[in-house]
Amino acid sequence: MSLSFFDQFMSPSYLGIPLMGLALLLPWLLFPSLSPRWANNRLLTLQNWFVARFTSQMFLPMNAGGHKWALIFASLMIFLISLNMLGLLPYTFTPTTQLSLNMGLAVPLWLATVLIGMRNQPTAALGHLLPEGTPVPLIPALIIIETISLFIRPLALGVRLTANLTAGHLLMQLIATAAFVLLPLMPAVAILTSVVLFLLTILEVAVAGIQAYVFVLLLSLYLQENL
Repeated sequence: MSLSFFDQFMSPSYLGIPLMGLALLLPWLLFPSLSPRWANNRLLTLQNWFVARFTSQMFLPMNAGGHKWALIFASLMIFLISLNMLGLLPYTFTPTTQLSLNMGLAVPLWLATVLIGMRNQPTAALGHLLPEGTPVPLIPALIIIETISLFIRPLALGVRLTANLTAGHLLMQLIATAAFVLLPLMPAVAILTSVVLFLLTILEVAVAGIQAYVFVLLLSLYLQENL
């Protein structure tokens, strides 16, 4: 019985118990905990430097009201990067390849930014649905188009993260399978394929970090638009 390439994206279970919760909690156990000592270790220092640089770059164009979201966005960034990186290890499961999980993260946060805009400045928030200077005959069509584009935003967030990670994992599995099959037949081609697989793995490590950053960056732009 041959397994499908998409079997790696199935939610794992043991004795009928889904292990999705364990896959989501595992990254938090790997983070270094804060130390009461004045001199921290290298790993904690690197983590603090990364969080400080990320938050400073993310919230530089925002006003003081948006800085309240710094803890949420920094935690989400670290969480997504950890899930994406751990999913590149052998015999592991990547929860962020599940559209349901990504939509569960994207929809509430996007909705929170929209509700903040409706509460703080309802006129400006609704004004985004109709660009200034629009001809009168185009007003109904533009309102419908802008409303649809507004509600597509969380779907685009979830689908972008899911599609990029799923495509990368599938491509890595296809190339690894090709290298394994070609090894006894054409060793030189198999070695060349393995080199391509190694380069693709490095690229996927970069994609794992970039996609997490893009996810949080777009949420911050939606927040900035409604502040």
